[in-house]
Amino acid sequence: MDEWLDQLAGKLATTTLREIHGVLKRAIRQAQARDMVLRNVAELVTTPKGTDGRPSKALNRQQAEAVLKAAKSSELHAYVVISLTTGVRTEEARALRWDHVVAWIPDSKSWRPVTEVGFNHRKFAIYVWRADRDGGDTKTRKSRRTLELPKLAAQALRQHHVRQAAHKLKAGEAWQDHNLVFCTSVGTQLDASNVRRAFRRITKQAGIGTAWTPRELRHSFVSIMSDQGVPIETIADLVGHAGTSVTEAVYRHQLRPVITKGAHTMNIIFGDSRHG
Repeated sequence: MDEWLDQLAGKLATTTLREIHGVLKRAIRQAQARDMVLRNVAELVTTPKGTDGRPSKALNRQQAEAVLKAAKSSELHAYVVISLTTGVRTEEARALRWDHVVAWIPDSKSWRPVTEVGFNHRKFAIYVWRADRDGGDTKTRKSRRTLELPKLAAQALRQHHVRQAAHKLKAGEAWQDHNLVFCTSVGTQLDASNVRRAFRRITKQAGIGTAWTPRELRHSFVSIMSDQGVPIETIADLVGHAGTSVTEAVYRHQLRPVITKGAHTMNIIFGDSRHG
């Protein structure tokens, strides 16, 4: 096992190696519980250091506006808008269903699916309850959340719904109705690699190159929220983290450093050079 992990170390990032090693340890523990093996040999192995993974980055405001503009001519437009303005994971966006896009009905004081009540309302939200993962569930229990949609996102979904209806009509009997918000031209689930390629075309058209991935829209959401002074506790809730420690660890490069605020405040109170 040592040799096998060492071979992978030349190809995979350290975090990926830790995940693989963790899966092995858990699998052997299950085998131990069933008396299939006597010892967990994976526990005796140290995870080797892998390659340096490509650091994730975030769009600044100008880049984000350029991407939104470039995406307007793409089938991925609503996908990009939702991902950037709500911070959902890309696998959560791919699994979003129309019955989980809801409108607020003031008379009944309840959220109702747009499939029942349409888009002629003022306030919308999405139930982030599913993900394109094994079992179809979100990454963690805390990841299940309801997010109100910004007007930009609601408008993009409204337009997307109309376009999808046209695709459905054109596809005819070939259409497979899985009730997915984001799907292929025949209603089937989007492939992650196809989404990445389509997104690279958008970033290229936006003039920021092709070294971007859809998951960096989520990083951009965190960065924009932090730049606007949104508390980290709120950001953690929005992105579906169990606590702020996870948000700080994963998005440490996107979060505005709080440690500078003390000096900034003292400069305001006492002046930069008044007592120099």
